[in-house]
Amino acid sequence: MSFLANENFPWPSVIFLRENKIEVTSIAEKFQGISDNEVMKIAISQNLVIPTHDSDYGELIFKYGLKPESGVVFFRLNEFEPKDPRKILLDLISKKFSFANALTVIDKNSIRQRAY
Repeated sequence: MSFLANENFPWPSVIFLRENKIEVTSIAEKFQGISDNEVMKIAISQNLVIPTHDSDYGELIFKYGLKPESGVVFFRLNEFEPKDPRKILLDLISKKFSFANALTVIDKNSIRQRAY
């Protein structure tokens, strides 16, 4: 499983995941300033899961039909430390959680998925 970290995904989380042998391409590092639409196209062409804090991805999936097979993980966390997303993501990866063909929404109390 490989990831395409959206520009708003915390840099400490990107580094931590890489240190734990998770392949992560960072938009902030390689494609700074590109549109969400372009992020989706990269994820689709390279079969990458998108971790993001941007709610616009749901609209891109369900309204505009951009559906990366690997999935999108939306962190709906109002208050968090930059290390929090990495802990959640690494825990889900270790449990062999599948993000495929779904928008996964993570908030402080739950993890929900909407298949597409």
